[in-house]
Amino acid sequence: MKFPDWLTYIQQRTETALQAVLPAANLAPDRLHEAMRYAVLGGGKRVRALLVHGAGGSFTHARPEQLDRAACAVELIHAYSLIHDDLPCMDDDKLRRGKPTVHVEYDEATALLAGDALQTLAFQALAEYSVSATVAGQIETIQLLAQAAGSHGMAGGQAIDIASAGQELTREELEFMHVRKTGALIRAAVLIGSRAGEGVNDDRRRRLDLYAKRVGLLYQVVDDILDAASDTATLGKTAGKDASRGKPTYVSLLGLPEARRFAEELLAEAHDALAPLGERADRLRELADFIAHRAS
Repeated sequence: MKFPDWLTYIQQRTETALQAVLPAANLAPDRLHEAMRYAVLGGGKRVRALLVHGAGGSFTHARPEQLDRAACAVELIHAYSLIHDDLPCMDDDKLRRGKPTVHVEYDEATALLAGDALQTLAFQALAEYSVSATVAGQIETIQLLAQAAGSHGMAGGQAIDIASAGQELTREELEFMHVRKTGALIRAAVLIGSRAGEGVNDDRRRRLDLYAKRVGLLYQVVDDILDAASDTATLGKTAGKDASRGKPTYVSLLGLPEARRFAEELLAEAHDALAPLGERADRLRELADFIAHRAS
Protein backbone atom coordinates (compact mmCIF):
# COMPACT_ATOMS: atom_id res chain seq x y z
CA MET A 1 0.00 0.00 0.00
CA LYS A 2 1.37 3.42 -0.93
CA PHE A 3 1.91 5.84 1.93
CA PRO A 4 -1.00 8.24 1.15
CA ASP A 5 -3.39 5.28 0.93
CA TRP A 6 -2.04 3.75 4.13
CA LEU A 7 -2.34 7.16 5.86
CA THR A 8 -6.02 7.45 4.95
CA TYR A 9 -6.67 3.82 5.85
CA ILE A 10 -5.20 4.15 9.36
CA GLN A 11 -6.94 7.47 9.95
CA GLN A 12 -10.28 5.89 9.03
CA ARG A 13 -9.58 2.80 11.18
CA THR A 14 -8.76 5.04 14.11
CA GLU A 15 -11.92 7.10 13.66
CA THR A 16 -14.04 3.94 13.62
CA ALA A 17 -12.26 2.52 16.68
CA LEU A 18 -12.68 5.78 18.60
CA GLN A 19 -16.38 5.89 17.79
CA ALA A 20 -16.73 2.44 19.35
CA VAL A 21 -14.68 3.23 22.45
CA LEU A 22 -16.39 6.54 23.25
CA PRO A 23 -19.71 6.51 25.13
CA ALA A 24 -22.78 7.06 22.98
CA ALA A 25 -23.93 10.67 22.80
CA ASN A 26 -27.44 9.76 23.98
CA LEU A 27 -26.19 7.92 27.06
CA ALA A 28 -26.58 9.83 30.33
CA PRO A 29 -24.98 12.20 31.16
CA ASP A 30 -25.61 13.02 27.52
CA ARG A 31 -24.13 16.55 27.46
CA LEU A 32 -20.82 15.28 28.81
CA HIS A 33 -20.72 12.40 26.33
CA GLU A 34 -21.62 14.76 23.47
CA ALA A 35 -18.70 17.00 24.44
CA MET A 36 -16.31 14.05 24.61
CA ARG A 37 -17.28 12.91 21.12
CA TYR A 38 -17.15 16.49 19.81
CA ALA A 39 -13.57 16.84 21.05
CA VAL A 40 -12.31 13.53 19.68
CA LEU A 41 -14.13 12.72 16.45
CA GLY A 42 -14.03 14.26 12.99
CA GLY A 43 -10.74 16.09 13.14
CA GLY A 44 -6.99 15.92 13.50
CA LYS A 45 -4.30 14.15 11.52
CA ARG A 46 -4.07 11.22 13.99
CA VAL A 47 -0.27 11.46 13.97
CA ARG A 48 0.01 9.57 17.25
CA ALA A 49 -2.26 6.78 16.05
CA LEU A 50 -0.27 6.57 12.82
CA LEU A 51 2.93 6.19 14.84
CA VAL A 52 1.39 3.38 16.90
CA HIS A 53 0.48 1.52 13.72
CA GLY A 54 3.75 2.42 12.00
CA ALA A 55 5.82 0.93 14.81
CA GLY A 56 3.54 -1.97 15.67
CA GLY A 57 2.67 -2.98 12.15
CA SER A 58 6.30 -3.07 11.07
CA PHE A 59 8.08 -4.62 14.04
CA THR A 60 5.60 -6.79 15.93
CA HIS A 61 3.10 -9.53 15.25
CA ALA A 62 0.29 -7.49 16.72
CA ARG A 63 -3.19 -7.87 15.31
CA PRO A 64 -4.65 -4.69 13.78
CA GLU A 65 -7.30 -4.65 16.52
CA GLN A 66 -4.58 -4.52 19.18
CA LEU A 67 -2.99 -1.54 17.47
CA ASP A 68 -6.40 0.12 17.10
CA ARG A 69 -6.95 -0.07 20.84
CA ALA A 70 -3.46 1.25 21.63
CA ALA A 71 -3.95 4.06 19.10
CA CYS A 72 -7.28 4.97 20.71
CA ALA A 73 -5.69 5.25 24.14
CA VAL A 74 -3.00 7.62 22.88
CA GLU A 75 -5.48 9.71 20.88
CA LEU A 76 -7.81 10.00 23.88
CA ILE A 77 -4.97 11.35 26.02
CA HIS A 78 -4.08 13.80 23.25
CA ALA A 79 -7.70 14.98 22.93
CA TYR A 80 -8.00 15.50 26.69
CA SER A 81 -4.83 17.59 26.69
CA LEU A 82 -6.15 19.81 23.89
CA ILE A 83 -9.39 20.47 25.75
CA HIS A 84 -7.53 21.52 28.88
CA ASP A 85 -4.89 23.51 26.97
CA ASP A 86 -7.65 25.57 25.33
CA LEU A 87 -9.38 26.51 28.61
CA PRO A 88 -9.33 30.18 29.73
CA CYS A 89 -7.06 29.29 32.66
CA MET A 90 -4.51 27.87 30.19
CA ASP A 91 -4.15 29.19 26.63
CA ASP A 92 -7.72 30.54 26.32
CA ASP A 93 -8.19 29.48 22.71
CA LYS A 94 -11.43 29.75 20.78
CA LEU A 95 -10.60 27.56 17.78
CA ARG A 96 -9.31 23.99 17.48
CA ARG A 97 -9.26 21.75 14.40
CA GLY A 98 -11.24 24.36 12.51
CA LYS A 99 -14.18 24.49 14.92
CA PRO A 100 -14.98 26.17 18.27
CA THR A 101 -13.09 24.74 21.22
CA VAL A 102 -15.03 22.57 23.65
CA HIS A 103 -15.48 25.24 26.32
CA VAL A 104 -16.82 27.64 23.68
CA GLU A 105 -19.18 25.09 22.10
CA TYR A 106 -20.39 23.84 25.51
CA ASP A 107 -19.11 25.56 28.66
CA GLU A 108 -16.00 25.57 30.86
CA ALA A 109 -17.30 23.07 33.40
CA THR A 110 -18.34 20.59 30.71
CA ALA A 111 -15.00 21.02 28.94
CA LEU A 112 -13.08 20.35 32.14
CA LEU A 113 -15.11 17.23 32.87
CA ALA A 114 -14.86 16.02 29.27
CA GLY A 115 -11.07 16.23 29.48
CA ASP A 116 -11.06 14.39 32.80
CA ALA A 117 -13.32 11.67 31.42
CA LEU A 118 -11.24 11.21 28.25
CA GLN A 119 -8.09 10.80 30.30
CA THR A 120 -9.59 8.03 32.40
CA LEU A 121 -11.22 6.43 29.35
CA ALA A 122 -7.78 6.07 27.77
CA PHE A 123 -6.62 3.85 30.61
CA GLN A 124 -9.91 1.96 30.67
CA ALA A 125 -9.43 1.26 26.96
CA LEU A 126 -6.04 -0.31 27.65
CA ALA A 127 -7.16 -2.19 30.76
CA GLU A 128 -10.12 -3.84 29.03
CA TYR A 129 -8.26 -5.17 25.98
CA SER A 130 -5.11 -7.25 25.66
CA VAL A 131 -2.77 -5.02 23.65
CA SER A 132 0.41 -6.91 24.54
CA ALA A 133 1.12 -10.64 24.35
CA THR A 134 2.07 -10.79 28.05
CA VAL A 135 0.78 -9.39 31.33
CA ALA A 136 4.14 -7.69 31.90
CA GLY A 137 3.93 -6.09 28.47
CA GLN A 138 0.38 -4.89 29.14
CA ILE A 139 1.46 -3.28 32.41
CA GLU A 140 4.46 -1.67 30.71
CA THR A 141 2.16 -0.21 28.05
CA ILE A 142 -0.05 1.38 30.71
CA GLN A 143 3.04 2.70 32.51
CA LEU A 144 4.36 4.28 29.30
CA LEU A 145 1.10 6.13 28.72
CA ALA A 146 0.87 7.28 32.34
CA GLN A 147 4.44 8.58 32.37
CA ALA A 148 3.91 10.42 29.08
CA ALA A 149 0.79 12.15 30.41
CA GLY A 150 1.99 12.99 33.92
CA SER A 151 4.17 15.53 35.67
CA HIS A 152 7.34 14.18 34.04
CA GLY A 153 5.65 14.32 30.64
CA MET A 154 2.85 16.31 29.08
CA ALA A 155 1.38 17.91 32.22
CA GLY A 156 4.82 18.90 33.45
CA GLY A 157 5.74 20.40 30.09
CA GLN A 158 2.55 22.47 30.10
CA ALA A 159 3.35 23.73 33.60
CA ILE A 160 6.79 24.86 32.43
CA ASP A 161 5.23 26.46 29.35
CA ILE A 162 2.84 28.53 31.45
CA ALA A 163 5.59 29.58 33.86
CA SER A 164 7.87 30.57 30.96
CA ALA A 165 5.54 33.12 29.34
CA GLY A 166 7.39 36.40 28.91
CA GLN A 167 10.76 34.85 29.71
CA GLU A 168 13.75 34.07 27.53
CA LEU A 169 14.73 30.42 27.70
CA THR A 170 17.97 28.89 26.56
CA ARG A 171 17.88 26.27 23.82
CA GLU A 172 18.43 23.57 26.44
CA GLU A 173 15.57 24.88 28.59
CA LEU A 174 13.26 25.06 25.61
CA GLU A 175 14.09 21.49 24.64
CA PHE A 176 13.56 20.33 28.24
CA MET A 177 10.05 21.80 28.11
CA HIS A 178 9.05 20.48 24.70
CA VAL A 179 10.45 16.99 25.18
CA ARG A 180 7.77 16.79 27.86
CA LYS A 181 4.92 18.92 26.58
CA THR A 182 4.77 17.51 23.04
CA GLY A 183 7.49 14.90 22.67
CA ALA A 184 6.52 12.60 25.53
CA LEU A 185 3.20 11.44 24.08
CA ILE A 186 4.64 11.08 20.58
CA ARG A 187 7.46 8.98 21.99
CA ALA A 188 4.93 6.91 23.92
CA ALA A 189 2.95 6.26 20.73
CA VAL A 190 6.00 4.69 19.06
CA LEU A 191 7.03 2.69 22.12
CA ILE A 192 3.50 1.46 22.83
CA GLY A 193 3.15 0.36 19.22
CA SER A 194 6.44 -1.51 19.45
CA ARG A 195 5.21 -3.37 22.54
CA ALA A 196 1.91 -4.48 21.07
CA GLY A 197 1.62 -8.15 20.26
CA GLU A 198 5.05 -9.73 20.62
CA GLY A 199 7.57 -7.01 21.45
CA VAL A 200 10.75 -6.17 19.57
CA ASN A 201 14.26 -7.00 20.75
CA ASP A 202 16.32 -4.57 22.82
CA ASP A 203 18.43 -3.23 19.96
CA ARG A 204 15.41 -2.39 17.82
CA ARG A 205 13.71 -0.89 20.86
CA ARG A 206 16.64 1.47 21.42
CA ARG A 207 16.58 2.50 17.77
CA LEU A 208 12.85 3.15 17.88
CA ASP A 209 13.24 5.14 21.09
CA LEU A 210 15.89 7.37 19.53
CA TYR A 211 13.68 7.86 16.48
CA ALA A 212 10.69 8.70 18.67
CA LYS A 213 12.62 11.32 20.66
CA ARG A 214 13.80 13.07 17.48
CA VAL A 215 10.36 12.94 15.88
CA GLY A 216 8.69 14.21 19.05
CA LEU A 217 10.89 17.29 19.12
CA LEU A 218 10.58 17.69 15.36
CA TYR A 219 6.80 17.89 15.69
CA GLN A 220 7.10 20.82 18.11
CA VAL A 221 9.68 22.70 16.03
CA VAL A 222 7.43 22.42 12.97
CA ASP A 223 4.46 23.50 15.11
CA ASP A 224 6.37 26.63 16.13
CA ILE A 225 7.23 27.34 12.49
CA LEU A 226 3.64 26.93 11.39
CA ASP A 227 2.37 29.15 14.20
CA ALA A 228 4.67 31.91 12.98
CA ALA A 229 4.37 31.42 9.23
CA SER A 230 0.80 30.18 8.56
CA ASP A 231 -2.66 31.70 8.93
CA THR A 232 -5.59 30.67 11.09
CA ALA A 233 -7.60 29.20 8.20
CA THR A 234 -4.71 26.91 7.24
CA LEU A 235 -3.92 25.83 10.80
CA GLY A 236 -7.49 25.33 12.00
CA LYS A 237 -6.46 27.08 15.22
CA THR A 238 -5.42 30.61 16.12
CA ALA A 239 -2.21 31.52 14.31
CA GLY A 240 0.47 33.67 15.95
CA LYS A 241 -0.84 33.01 19.45
CA ASP A 242 2.55 32.09 20.90
CA ALA A 243 4.15 35.38 19.89
CA SER A 244 1.16 37.39 21.10
CA ARG A 245 1.40 35.77 24.54
CA GLY A 246 5.15 36.06 24.84
CA LYS A 247 5.70 32.31 24.82
CA PRO A 248 9.23 31.10 24.06
CA THR A 249 9.39 29.09 20.83
CA TYR A 250 12.08 27.84 18.50
CA VAL A 251 11.20 30.67 16.12
CA SER A 252 11.52 33.34 18.81
CA LEU A 253 14.80 31.81 20.00
CA LEU A 254 16.46 30.90 16.69
CA GLY A 255 14.60 32.90 14.06
CA LEU A 256 12.52 31.35 11.28
CA PRO A 257 15.36 30.31 8.91
CA GLU A 258 17.38 28.66 11.68
CA ALA A 259 14.28 26.94 13.10
CA ARG A 260 13.67 25.45 9.66
CA ARG A 261 17.27 24.24 9.50
CA PHE A 262 16.91 22.69 12.94
CA ALA A 263 13.78 20.84 11.78
CA GLU A 264 15.73 19.37 8.86
CA GLU A 265 18.51 18.30 11.26
CA LEU A 266 15.98 16.51 13.47
CA LEU A 267 14.44 14.81 10.44
CA ALA A 268 17.87 13.58 9.34
CA GLU A 269 18.59 12.28 12.85
CA ALA A 270 15.25 10.43 12.88
CA HIS A 271 16.17 8.77 9.58
CA ASP A 272 19.64 7.92 10.88
CA ALA A 273 18.14 6.20 13.92
CA LEU A 274 16.14 3.93 11.64
CA ALA A 275 18.94 3.19 9.16
CA PRO A 276 20.00 -0.17 10.70
CA LEU A 277 16.39 -1.38 10.72
CA GLY A 278 16.12 -1.67 6.95
CA GLU A 279 12.94 -1.69 4.91
CA ARG A 280 10.76 -2.62 7.89
CA ALA A 281 11.14 0.97 9.09
CA ASP A 282 9.87 2.54 5.87
CA ARG A 283 6.49 3.51 7.33
CA LEU A 284 8.20 5.33 10.19
CA ARG A 285 10.51 7.09 7.73
CA GLU A 286 7.50 8.22 5.75
CA LEU A 287 5.80 9.41 8.93
CA ALA A 288 8.86 11.46 9.88
CA ASP A 289 8.72 13.14 6.46
CA PHE A 290 4.99 13.69 6.89
CA ILE A 291 5.51 15.36 10.26
CA ALA A 292 8.36 17.53 8.96
CA HIS A 293 6.60 18.75 5.85
CA ARG A 294 3.00 19.01 6.97
CA ALA A 295 1.19 22.25 6.17
CA SER A 296 -0.97 22.47 9.29
